Amino acid sequence: MVKPPETALLQVVVAWSPGPREVLEWPVTLPAGATLRQAVLASGLPDAWPGADLEAATAGIWGHKAAWDAPLRDRDRVEIYRALRVDPKVARRERFTKQGTRAAGLFAKRRPGAKPGY
Repeated sequence: MVKPPETALLQVVVAWSPGPREVLEWPVTLPAGATLRQAVLASGLPDAWPGADLEAATAGIWGHKAAWDAPLRDRDRVEIYRALRVDPKVARRERFTKQGTRAAGLFAKRRPGAKPGY
């Protein structure tokens, strides 16, 4: 693989989801050696959403948690994650309790006349 020259520019995308099923993306061009924090600041996200607490948020690159000073590579996807409102285990337990044992689980949707367990 050919190593890009140090003067090259990085093309990255900064993605943030302010709410469920809503994703905002900003393409950003940065100098080589730029960090995750520099990409977020260059995207304009802090100005577009002044209520967003970016210091308390968790960030990552391509779905993997990363530090704010992590270096970026060309065509990286920087993601800012929201905090979970409900613990996934608690949500699953509540959903199972509400649905009951017949409507949940691996064998909930059986064909009529099928053997038990299949």
